[in-house]
Amino acid sequence: MMDNVSVIMFTLSGLHGIANYRVTLFVLTLLCYCVIWLVNVTIIVTIVLDKTIHEPMYIFLCNLCINGLYGTTGFYPKFLIDLLSTTHVISYAGCLLQGFVLHSSLCADISMLLLMAYDRYVAICQPLVYHSVMTTQRVCVFIFFSWLIPLYLVFMGSITTARLRLCSSHIPKIYCVNFLVGKLACTPSIASVIVPAFNYSFYCGHFIFIIWSYVYLIKTCLISKESMSKFMQTCLPHLICLIILFFSLFFDLLYMRFGSQVSQSLQNFMAMEFLLVPPIINPLIYGFKLTQIRNKIIQFLCGKRL
Repeated sequence: MMDNVSVIMFTLSGLHGIANYRVTLFVLTLLCYCVIWLVNVTIIVTIVLDKTIHEPMYIFLCNLCINGLYGTTGFYPKFLIDLLSTTHVISYAGCLLQGFVLHSSLCADISMLLLMAYDRYVAICQPLVYHSVMTTQRVCVFIFFSWLIPLYLVFMGSITTARLRLCSSHIPKIYCVNFLVGKLACTPSIASVIVPAFNYSFYCGHFIFIIWSYVYLIKTCLISKESMSKFMQTCLPHLICLIILFFSLFFDLLYMRFGSQVSQSLQNFMAMEFLLVPPIINPLIYGFKLTQIRNKIIQFLCGKRL
């Protein structure tokens, strides 16, 4: 038996058996990471530089892209190093930090999508009061808490995980998450059960509100062609991003439940899906679907001033 003071390094077992195609995976992963930075930074720079689109919807989108970079930075650099290494280990502090970044990024994603859903609800269902409701000050407060609350809740979860006495240092995944570190505990504490349960319930409430708002939006938009056109133009990208996030979480839950019953390659895909698909697809969807963003990017590529 060992306690948490004795655990200095964790072993990540998800990359066993990749020696023959390590370089290929490294190149493909590096390419994906570069694409993630390219598409997200393009959206961020476009929104920041062009004051004509400093509206709540685009400000929320900018923060969604920033969060995408934040979350993937917690995974890809370490994963790229592991692909070229024969030993796949991570320090105790590094493991907790990686788990904190990945969890908080995922929670912030849900918070951003909730803000987007609320913004579209007010814009389409209550257009006459939109500008009085979505003021600059209120948008800043929304964004502040959409970052603060996930960071705080996940930090509390990380603290409870860090206080556990551990009996093993083997993590059967390609990255660290608090759930798997908690499973290494000799005896789980009450706090390590209550805090994650509260966090899951809190963000399930987010999902319920988002789903309700889109159901109400669709019902409202079916009444008039103008509202439906506005929905298809501005809400459809949000809805697609929500569906992508839902399926990403679904894959991660499948990994947690059935990971040991499938091949290692499929396990790794299920583990990486939420760090691969949403950070690339979300900016592309907004870039192609939102006319103002698309036009500004085209102008920039053609050498015109924003």
